[in-house]
Amino acid sequence: MPVETDSEVREILRQKTVAVVGCSSTPGKDAHEIPKYLQSQDYEILPVNPYADEVLGRPTFDSLSDVDEDIDVVDVFRPSDEVSGIVDEVLDRDDVDVIWLQLGIHDDDAVARAEDAGVRVVQDRCMKPEHQRLLASQ
Repeated sequence: MPVETDSEVREILRQKTVAVVGCSSTPGKDAHEIPKYLQSQDYEILPVNPYADEVLGRPTFDSLSDVDEDIDVVDVFRPSDEVSGIVDEVLDRDDVDVIWLQLGIHDDDAVARAEDAGVRVVQDRCMKPEHQRLLASQ
């Protein structure tokens, strides 16, 4: 069942360890600025980017499989055609509660597989405005 209500999103946003797949080292890009904002709100950001050594002061991981810390939420900043492989990596782990697909990122088949395996999925929303709307204003 897809995540739809504000209370569901609020609950997800209270989880603080976020692996950001496609986290960018380039200031100004959404894939850099949104994780930077989340980091400023006391989230632990685990950047997944095989092309950078460090992002936001944190060493990067080449893939989700390489992340050796527990993950609450996987935040995806990759094209829709890469979502299926990301879901595969999530399903190989037992610590991920949520996959968050940023605005414009969709893969209904991959989302169905994740949800069938008990992983909640947020699609076509951005964590920053949702955080600002649901938590930062409290």
